[in-house]
Formats: sequence, structure tokens, C-alpha cells
Amino acid sequence: MALEITAARADPALLDLPWDTPLEEWPDEILAAYPRGISRHVVRFVKLSGRVLAIKEIKTDIARREYEMLRNLRRLDLPSVEPFAVISGRVSRDGEQLDGALITRHLQYSLPYRALYSQSLRKGTASRLIDALAVLLVRLHLAGFWWGDVSLSNTLFRRDAGAFAAYLVDAETGELRVQLSDGQREHDLDIARVNIAGELMDLEAGGLLQEDRDPVEVSERIMTRYRELWSELTDTEIVDTGERWRVDERIRRLNALGFDVGELAMTTDIDGTSIQIQPKVVDAGHHSRRLLRLTGLDVRENQARRLLNDLDSYRAALGRQADDEENVAFDWLHEIYEPLVRSVPKELARKMEPAEFFHELLEHRWYLAEKLKRDLSLPEVKEDYLANVLPTKPDEKEVVGVDTVEMPVVAWDD
Repeated sequence: MALEITAARADPALLDLPWDTPLEEWPDEILAAYPRGISRHVVRFVKLSGRVLAIKEIKTDIARREYEMLRNLRRLDLPSVEPFAVISGRVSRDGEQLDGALITRHLQYSLPYRALYSQSLRKGTASRLIDALAVLLVRLHLAGFWWGDVSLSNTLFRRDAGAFAAYLVDAETGELRVQLSDGQREHDLDIARVNIAGELMDLEAGGLLQEDRDPVEVSERIMTRYRELWSELTDTEIVDTGERWRVDERIRRLNALGFDVGELAMTTDIDGTSIQIQPKVVDAGHHSRRLLRLTGLDVRENQARRLLNDLDSYRAALGRQADDEENVAFDWLHEIYEPLVRSVPKELARKMEPAEFFHELLEHRWYLAEKLKRDLSLPEVKEDYLANVLPTKPDEKEVVGVDTVEMPVVAWDD
């Protein structure tokens, strides 16, 4: 059997990897020491042609199915890792047939939840991770994707202006349908609740959980947060014809949650006494799309919200509310944002993404203003932050040296 590589853009350097050796036995010199989540499969990271790739050893037919599923999720613009290739036809030097391999690109500045807990985190982190997972699950369900194995372990997290953004990693059990039934959605929710409870119990047993509540109680948050968001995005609302302003209010509430409303279904009673409204097309990324349109910055939703707030403050401080929004945004980008993010020394640039750095500066300005009892400019704040805060942060662009597989695991084995 000949080695076969399936990829949209195959890299010839893949042929240089030791595919005739079980992944678990690959030599350390070709591996990258990146944090791994808990997995039922062998997973390793390699650096190849200037990129970092995650390789999962798995049955070939399952690898192909997951590769295609991830490609479909990417086409739908859903938060997930990027599929890179499938390797099949692997044979050991002794002639033994080996499992295939699914290769995905490493998501920069992302971490599995257990690697996050290897750092010093403030209380409430579990709740913020669950909130991010709830948003991800709603987005997947709106697109008709049934996950089947929802868990913190199967998710990567990136910092997003004090919160987290969640990305699907494992689509092995997933199914893509035209629309999910309520029963299918509830099944995914129940899987999530049970899995999260077990994962948090592991952290608690290892003394890593910064929560004052029982892990089972914390895991219930996925149910309430998901249902609140799903209801806001999909419920039909009946308003009196004299209260048409409530239609705009509904749209503003959805925008505040980070969703754009592409289309509304509205019907009126025969006698015209009331209007039924329901969002028909709801797209995530309201603030990130607005910021991209104004500045060309492509960042996550909470980061975009924070940057837009600073842009609005800049506009008000200069009395430019009557000026064209695009012109003000251009000046803010070149006078405020870019000079600050470019001032980060190269050796510290790996600590966090530029947009997260800018968010941290805004947070640090508030902290220093409270401490010193006076207003400070961002350049002043930057000097203190670069000297005293950023050097203490862990590198998150490519986190190495934290193998979460070696962290305590007591009650959970995914």
C-alpha cells in the first residue's frame, strides 16, 4: 500500500515525516512541545515549513470524515481548527498496517483549558470558559451542526478582552444537518453538562480549580447560558402596533450580544393590533465586522467591542461626532492604535495578540488612574505596562513546555 496525502494544498515536506513509525514513538527532535488536551487518540505537534501542525493518529476512514467535516465548518465560517491534510496508507517497517492521521493547523494564541489552569488565573475562569463554549454551541446549532461530544477538552480557547473565544477542535462525532430538532440540541447540552462536570472535578482534585462552588453546579451554567442566548436569537416576540420601537430594540439587543440581524420575519394580525417578529438570519460578529469595515482590523468580538469603545471615546474627546466615521477611524488607527501596538519590543510580542495588548492597556489605565487619582494618557500607561506587567505574562502565541497530559487526571478520561 502506497502512502497517500489528501490536502487542498499538499506540502511536500510532509513526506519527510516518519509515517512508518507509530506517532507515539516519533523522536523528540521533530516534535514541538505544545500543550495537549486529553484525548482518546495519540496527538503530537510538529513544526513544518514555518507552520505548526497538530497530528492525530486515527482510523483512516474517520480521519477523512473529520477532515471533510472541518472543511465544511470552515466554509460556514464557524469557529474551528483548520484542516490541513489526511495521511493514509501508512505501513510500518515490519509491514504492519498503521492507522491514518488527521493533520490540522495549530491555532495561534490558543490553549486547551487544562493549560490555562496551569497558569495563575483569577476566580470565575471556569464560568467564562463555559460562557464561551455556550456561544460556540449556539453558533454550531444555528448552522445545523450536532457535535455529539461537547466538552472543554474538545475546545480551544483564545483570550478575548477579558473573556474567552471558543473554537471546536474535535469534529469526529459531529453531524451537519439542515436544521437540528429541539431533542438533538438538548442531547448536545446534556452531553456538555456531564462532560464539563467531570472535567472540573479533575481540576478540583488536582487543586487547580479556582471556584468556590461545586463543579456539578458550575457545569449547569452551560444549560442556562445556552438557553438564554438561544431564546434571544430565535424566539418570536409579539408587540403592539403602537410599540414599533420594540422591533428596533430587539435588533439592538441582538447587536449587543454580538449578532447581526440579516433578516426579520414580521407578520401582523388581521385587525392590525399586534406584530409578530422573529429573527430569520442571525450572524455572529457584529462588532468585529464593524471594526473591520472601519479600520481593516480583524479581531475577535469582545476585542472589537473594546476597540470600538475607545474609538468612540477618541471621537468624543476631539469633538468630531459630526465628522465622517470612516475618517475618524482612520485617524484613530494611525494616531492611537498602531503606534502603541508597534511599540511592543520583539521579545515581548509573543505574549499576546496586538488587540489583546491594547485591551490590557485600557484595563491598566483604569487601574493606574484609580491608584494615582488622576487621568493618564495611553503612552504613559504603556511605559508602565511594558516595564512591569507584560514581562510577567506567559507567551501565548506558541505556548511550549506545558504538557497538560501530565497534569493530574482523576475522574475524567476523554
